[in-house]
Amino acid sequence: MVLTSHTVDIPQEIRDSLRKFRFRRNEGSAALVIKINKAKLIMEEVEQFDNISIEELAEELPENSPRYVMLSYQLDHKDGRKSFPLVLINWAPTSSEIGMLTLHASALLDFQSTADVSKVIEMRDGPESLTKEAIDAKLLV
Repeated sequence: MVLTSHTVDIPQEIRDSLRKFRFRRNEGSAALVIKINKAKLIMEEVEQFDNISIEELAEELPENSPRYVMLSYQLDHKDGRKSFPLVLINWAPTSSEIGMLTLHASALLDFQSTADVSKVIEMRDGPESLTKEAIDAKLLV
């Protein structure tokens, strides 16, 4: 039997939000933003955005605080098809407090597994680095 230790709790409300988010059926991109409450060592939902551009999302994210961002992304393929891959953006600006970054990093795999998402995009350079071009470059491979 393997015992795993969890640094940060993922409450049922977050699990429910993730499940609901996964099965949304809208046009455009949507995001679910999750943060860690350091005092309680628990994940909390910050906000959900529907039909948001990547650039608008970048403006909404804090410059000095890590976040997990579930992104349902409208990907426009060269042949005209549209797909909506589910992506986890690991928002970890280098200007964040080191203790928060460490805590955030330690809970990433657990969150990724709970969210059931395989594609993770690391973002460390703040809002300027989070662009449609950057996301497309990672997904259109």
